[in-house]
Amino acid sequence: MPFRPDRPYNDLPPLPPQQDLETKAILKACIAARAALAEVRVSGQLIPNQAVLINSIPLLEAQASSEIENIVTTADRLFRFANEPGNQADAATKEALRYRTALHQGFRMLKDRPLSTSMAVEVCRTIKGVELDIRATPGTALMNDATGHVIYTPPEGRELLRDKLANWERYIHEAEEIDPLIRLAVMHYQFEAIHPFTDGNGRTGRVLNLLYLVDKGLLDIPVLYLSRYIIRNKPAYYRHLLGVTTNGAWESWILFMLEAVRETAEWSTNKIRAVRELLDQTAERMRRDTPKIYSRELAEIIFVNPYCRISDLVAAGIAKRQSASVYLKALVERGLLEEIKAGRENLYINPALMRLLTDGRVSEAQR
Repeated sequence: MPFRPDRPYNDLPPLPPQQDLETKAILKACIAARAALAEVRVSGQLIPNQAVLINSIPLLEAQASSEIENIVTTADRLFRFANEPGNQADAATKEALRYRTALHQGFRMLKDRPLSTSMAVEVCRTIKGVELDIRATPGTALMNDATGHVIYTPPEGRELLRDKLANWERYIHEAEEIDPLIRLAVMHYQFEAIHPFTDGNGRTGRVLNLLYLVDKGLLDIPVLYLSRYIIRNKPAYYRHLLGVTTNGAWESWILFMLEAVRETAEWSTNKIRAVRELLDQTAERMRRDTPKIYSRELAEIIFVNPYCRISDLVAAGIAKRQSASVYLKALVERGLLEEIKAGRENLYINPALMRLLTDGRVSEAQR
């Protein structure tokens, strides 16, 4: 039966796709994307305290991935509320923060088990903040935001969805003859087409992309800002996804995803190097200007937590509460931090790092 957007696509073909995925253009793009990812790994290893990266780039990814679904917050709000007990953030910020939490939880789960359907369920539950499962109710349809027309109706029936997810899971782990980056593009399309949850599918799929790259050894930690490319090319993203469904246009879709990996890997490498350079410069200024309180750990904590609290220093074992307050205020006096009042406590912001993280460009001086 030919595809009709208003009917459940129960005939979604199983994987692998029945066409050559290793065309000359795809293999060429694959080489470039893999080289760019290798640079991310090397750059990340140059920052001994990986928490500096784990606490920053995934928050930017969370912001962009949520924005794709029209859940809009700011990087400043995400960093401000990222570690706040009893989070008083607005609803959109809380939902974006749950994306970051889901990514971290998935990363920890990979230490014990490979990517799977059950992991996808746990990721989606964390993102949405509710106990959900593979959808059983009919009536799910995707619409064009501008026209209101139905553009795709995913398959229906829990058992059918579980069968398709089992096929998806086998493909991503067993099709070893296909490059992992090509499989990444294929698995992302298939997950979006199966659309296994009532909500949160896009964000869950994008978390799974990063976890898959870690699972296959292409990244050490999930610090690829992949949603940055997607949000900047949102119409093309959805057009290429639909092109696979309607026309079997796998090559165009895979090339889109490989370019997304390559470009965002290059961006991530430049950003990581710039963060490392800024951290070294900040540590040197602290050593020179505040020698009595200087330690490398103190320099790192204001990069691990760009919105730093006295309690962060205490928890890290750097100083007891009274001394921690003195340390942070000394860094404010030297212009390395800015102090703001937030309820009953003070926040100490690392303005240079926040500018670096939230500026989409990497200047020549930062390269």
